[in-house]
Amino acid sequence: MRIVLSGSSKVKESVIEVAKKLESRGYEVVVPREFIVHMEKREHSMRHFDEICKDETDVLLAVNETKNGIENYIGPNTFAEIAMAFYKQKKVYVLNDLYEPYLDELEGWGVIPLKGDLEGIGK
Repeated sequence: MRIVLSGSSKVKESVIEVAKKLESRGYEVVVPREFIVHMEKREHSMRHFDEICKDETDVLLAVNETKNGIENYIGPNTFAEIAMAFYKQKKVYVLNDLYEPYLDELEGWGVIPLKGDLEGIGK
């Protein structure tokens, strides 16, 4: 299974930690390239959308940690990536719970909250 990760650059360390855990379980994992190599926002977004849209991508997992005191935070880029994955009919998870301001869309799109438990991926 191929999983593309998404998340704010402010939680980069958490995204990388999640990637390592998933890779140790045998998943192919793609992290945002801007976490590894500096690039302009437009180029990063286009490349990450490409990764999400690839036929071999099965899942998008948004690492939605607490950011600036806001629980389950999903920023505009991550929300756009979730929307893209939904449109491309990929399975979409959030690491924690659904982000309240986008609750209607996330529920309507069938986004699955893992509530911190990576074991829920693929079920």
